[in-house]
Order: sequence, then structure tokens, then C-alpha cells
Amino acid sequence: MHNNSLKKVLVATSNRGKLLEIQQILRSVPLELISMDEYFDSQVEIEETGSTFEENALIKAQWVYNKSGLWALADDSGLEVDALGGKPGVLSARFAGVNAGTEENNRKLLNELENISASDRSARFRCVLVLKTAPDSYLCSEGVCEGHIGFEPRGSNGFGYDPLFIPEGLDRTFAQLSSEEKHLLSHRAKALKSLLEKLNVLPL
Repeated sequence: MHNNSLKKVLVATSNRGKLLEIQQILRSVPLELISMDEYFDSQVEIEETGSTFEENALIKAQWVYNKSGLWALADDSGLEVDALGGKPGVLSARFAGVNAGTEENNRKLLNELENISASDRSARFRCVLVLKTAPDSYLCSEGVCEGHIGFEPRGSNGFGYDPLFIPEGLDRTFAQLSSEEKHLLSHRAKALKSLLEKLNVLPL
């Protein structure tokens, strides 16, 4: 039963792991989050042609807002590895090819870092969020989590590069953390927190 007093927000992602994280982090916020699957009849693919996280997030938010008229929340995020000049960056989800899955992307990353020592494997997860609230207005926020890349996948939680990414100050990967632990320090949690602070100036 939906509460009609809640502001509906359509989350512009078909990545179930990402959607679940956003829902968990925002569970106490008075917004009704609707997934793409719930709103659109068929699987929707939005072409991400931007060269930055912000451009891609805006493309997705704009597309969803135009199709639905609802507030649209879009996330574009990825992994930046210093030894690879910031790659995979905006190409994180398709690092090993357009149709590549998590396993192929992780394998390619480990292969490219094969001869890189532990001290030179610094990396960060970056997340940019765009909330489209009107035809000519949107809010944007960013979150970063510093860390480094391990030598083999560890853990079964999370998604994407989580089994390889070890956040600063810890000896466990994102995939070895509980959801609660990850939400305290993840790039996505930081970006959402920043967005909520900005959202306070908007009437719900």
C-alpha cells in the first residue's frame, strides 16, 4: 500500500545491486523509491554517451524525468585506479567489453595490475548522483571512497568490483563487509548524504 503523501522518485538504474543499496541507505527518508522495472513494462537501456560521471548521470535522470514526469534519481559511478591513469572510470561497467559481466571486468583489472606492487595499487570509488526535480532544474552531489585494489577477489557481498576494493584503513574488501558497514563509508552513501543535505532546501 503506497503512502500518497510521500514524494515519488524513480531511480534511473537497472542495476539491482545499486538499486538495493540506494533503497537501504534511504530507508528512513520520506521518499517513495520506484525502480525502473516497476515503472516501465520492458527492460530499459539508456545509452550513456557522456565522458564524465556527471554527464552520464544527467543523461539518465533527464531521460527518466522526461518519460515519467516524476523526480528522477540517477547514479553514475565507477572505479578509478591510479596505476591505470584513472581507468576504468566511466567505463567501469563495460571495462572488459560492452557485454562483459562482473567476473570478466574483475579479471581484466587484475590482469592489468599483474606487475603492480601493493604500494602502487591505490584506487577510489567515485559516485555522482543527479536528482532531476523540474524541467530546468536538478541537484548534483558526489561521493568518494579511497582505498586500494587487492590481488584476488574476496567476499560475496556487494557487486561489481567490490571483491577487489579494500577501503582505506581496513583489511577487508567491500564484498567482505556487511551492508551496514559498507553504508557507513561507501562512495554512494556519501553522495546520497550530500544530496539529502541539498534536498532540505526543496519542499517535498
